[in-house]
Amino acid sequence: MTELLAPAGSMEALKAAISNGCDAIYLGMQKFGARAYSSNFDFESLKEAVTYAHLRNVKIYVTMNTIVFENEIEEMKEQMDVLNEIGVDGIIVQDLAAFDYIVKNFLDMEAHCSTQMGIDDLDGTLLFKELGAKRVVLSREVEIEKIKEIRKIAKIPLEIFVHGALCVSYSGNCLMSGLIGYRSGNRGRCVGSCRKEYELIDRTTDTSLGKNYILSTKDLNTIDYINDLKEIDSLKIEGRMKEPAYVANVVSKYRMALDSKITEEDKENLSKTFNRTFTKGYLFHEDKKNITNILRPNNFGYEIGRISKIVKDMYEITLTRTLNQNDTIRISHNNEDVNLTVVKLYDKDGNLINKADDVCYIKIKEKMSKGDLVYITKNYFYYKELESSLDIEFKRFNLDIRVYAYPDSKLIIDGSGLGFNYLYESEEILGEAINNPTTKEQLIKQFSRLNDTIFELNHVDFEESNAFIPAKLLNSARRDIVQGLYDLKLNSHKKRTKTLTAKEKISFAPEKPYLTASVTTKEQYDACVSCGIKEIYFENIIRRNQNDYKEKEGQLLIGGYGGIYHYRKTNPFVTDYSLNVVNSTSCYELFRLGAARVTLSYELNKRQIEDLINAYYGENDGHPALEMIVYGKAPLMFTKYCPMKKMNQCGICKTKSYELKDEQGTFPIISHDDCTTTILNGKTLNLLDELQSIKGIEAFRLNFTVESKEQVEKTIDKALSKLNGRVDKAVFNQETDTRGHFNKEIL
Repeated sequence: MTELLAPAGSMEALKAAISNGCDAIYLGMQKFGARAYSSNFDFESLKEAVTYAHLRNVKIYVTMNTIVFENEIEEMKEQMDVLNEIGVDGIIVQDLAAFDYIVKNFLDMEAHCSTQMGIDDLDGTLLFKELGAKRVVLSREVEIEKIKEIRKIAKIPLEIFVHGALCVSYSGNCLMSGLIGYRSGNRGRCVGSCRKEYELIDRTTDTSLGKNYILSTKDLNTIDYINDLKEIDSLKIEGRMKEPAYVANVVSKYRMALDSKITEEDKENLSKTFNRTFTKGYLFHEDKKNITNILRPNNFGYEIGRISKIVKDMYEITLTRTLNQNDTIRISHNNEDVNLTVVKLYDKDGNLINKADDVCYIKIKEKMSKGDLVYITKNYFYYKELESSLDIEFKRFNLDIRVYAYPDSKLIIDGSGLGFNYLYESEEILGEAINNPTTKEQLIKQFSRLNDTIFELNHVDFEESNAFIPAKLLNSARRDIVQGLYDLKLNSHKKRTKTLTAKEKISFAPEKPYLTASVTTKEQYDACVSCGIKEIYFENIIRRNQNDYKEKEGQLLIGGYGGIYHYRKTNPFVTDYSLNVVNSTSCYELFRLGAARVTLSYELNKRQIEDLINAYYGENDGHPALEMIVYGKAPLMFTKYCPMKKMNQCGICKTKSYELKDEQGTFPIISHDDCTTTILNGKTLNLLDELQSIKGIEAFRLNFTVESKEQVEKTIDKALSKLNGRVDKAVFNQETDTRGHFNKEIL
C-alpha cells in the first residue's frame, strides 16, 4: 500500500492530517529539525502525538535532519534515546553522525535518509541500503521513470515529495541563507533567499534584463499523476510551516486520489489554500523555465474576476466565480498587490449582499484601475468546511464483543479490536431479573456509545439468560474494554536497542600543510600547474547531483554519496564540502568508506573546527586527514533550474556572463554544459591571513571559479607566502572579501 505522508508543525495540524486520511506523519522537535520556525513538538506533546497516531494505525517520523555540530552530539543522542522510548517509528536524518547513531543503537526505530542528503540516483540509494537505512527520501529533481528504476533495482522503500513548496536548489546544497544571513538551511533556519527579488545583469554588456522573483519556485502539485505515483512506497506532502486547514485540504485530496474517489472540482480546490501557482515538477518533466513563478513569491490564490468599472466611491467587479462576504481577496494593480477582507459587499443598487455570482461592488481606499485582476486568497466558506474536518475520526475500527452474563455469576465480556483481545470481568455478581432481563438490544444500545473513541460496535454475541445487567455496569465495562484495547495496542510497539560492538580506530600521520586547488577552466588549471600546485581538481570532480559516472583515472574529488559508492573500489578519493561535514563522526564514517581526506563544510567556524579535531583525536587516538576551502567565491546554490532560460537567454550564456543583484550585492552565475546552474557568492572567501593559526588541517584549498589566469597566479603566490610565513602584511580586502563563518557561528 502506498503511504500518504503528511506534515505537522503542531498538534492541530497532526489531527487535521489524521482526520483527513493520512497513513503517517512527519514532524519536528524543538532542536535538530529542518523547520526551526515551525511550532514543533516537545517531549510531552510528542507523547500525545504518538499515542493519538498509533491508536489510529498512523506512523510518526521525526525530522532530525539538520547538520549537527560537535558540541551538540550528546544532546542529539539523548533526544534519539527518548524518541525510541516514546515509540517513534523512524527518524529522518541528514548528518552521518545522526544516521550512524540510529543504525548502531536501535532495532525498531528506522533511519530514513532525508532529501537534504541529496540522494538522486541508484548508487547513493544502494550505499545507504548497505549502511542500514530503511528508507531513502529522493531529491525532488529525480524524474518518475528513474525513481521506478531505482526502486526496482535497490529494493528499498523510497519516499518522494508530491505536493507543496519546492527549493530551487538541490536540498542540502544551498548555502545562500547561511553565508549571507548567518541563518542556515542546513540548520533549519532558511530565510528564503530564493523568495527575494533579484535583478538579472548581463555582465558582458552591463545591462539589466529586469527585476523579478527569478529564483522563486511554484508549488509542486502531482495530483493528476496519482496512478504513476501509486507505485512508490511513500508520497510526501510538504508543509510543516502551514496552517491546519492547508494540511486538511491537501491530505484529503491526495487521499481521495489514492482511493480513486477524486473529482475535477476536488483537484481545483487545492488552489483554495496557500499556493504559489502549481508545477508538475521535475518529477513529471516540467520545462525548466516553468518551474518558477517570477511575478510573486507568496500566496497566489485563484482568479475570480477583474475590475470592470469605477462608480463614484465603488469599484465594480465582473466575476467568473462566486465572491462571498468575508472572503479575503488580492487585487493586482501595476505589479503591486492590495489585500483585503470583503467585509461589505454591494449589489448595483447599493444594497448589502452576502454573495455575488456575476457582478458586485466594493469600496477600496487604494486607487485601482479598470482591468485589474482580482483573486481570492482565502475562501471564507471553504475554510469553514475545512475547519469542521480538523478533529473528526477518518475511520473507526471494529469492536466485537462476546458477552457471558448469568445470574449469580460475574459479568464477563471478551472484547476484540485493533488486532487484540481484552477480557473484562466485573467485580460484582449479577442478579436474576425479576421482570425485565437484559436484552441484546439493550446491550447493543449501551455498547454503541463509542463516539468519544476510535471504535464502532460491530459484532455482538450474547445469549440471553434471564440475568439483569445494570446500565451503569455496562457503561463501566465498555470504558474498561476500550482502554484495555488501547493499552494493548500502544504497548505492542517494540522499542528494542542493540548491543554495541567496539569500532576500529582510524587515524592518519600528520602532514605538513599544503595547497590544493579546484578550477573551472583549462586556463585556471594551467595556471595552477605552472605555480607548482600538485593536487588540482578539474576533470576529476564528481559533483554531488546530476551525475552519469564516467570511468575516471586517478584520485577524484567526490561531492555526493552516489559517487562514493560508484568509485570507492576503483579510485582513491577526497570528499567535497557538499557532504556538509561538521563533526568527527561524519569524518570517521567517510574514512571508513575509503576517503583519503574529508573536506569540511563551509558552515563551520574556527572553534567548531578545533572541537571536531579534538573529538576525533579523543575517539581514535590519532589525527583525521582534513581539507578546508580557504579561498574563493563560495557556491551558494546548485540548481537544475536555469534562470537564463527563464529570461530567454538560452544558449547565449555560452558567450556572455551574468549575475544576480540585490541590496546585499551581486551573485555571479555559472551555467554548466548540461544547463544546470551554480550561483556564487559575490564576495570572495579569503582566509589566507589565518593559515598560520589554523591547526590540524592537512590541505588548504583554493577554489577558482570566475578568476583570470593572472588572478589565479597572484592568489597562489599570496597563499604560498602566507602558508610559509613569508608575508606578514594582510591580504584580506574589506570591500571584496569575506571570512564566511570562520569567526561567526551560524544559527
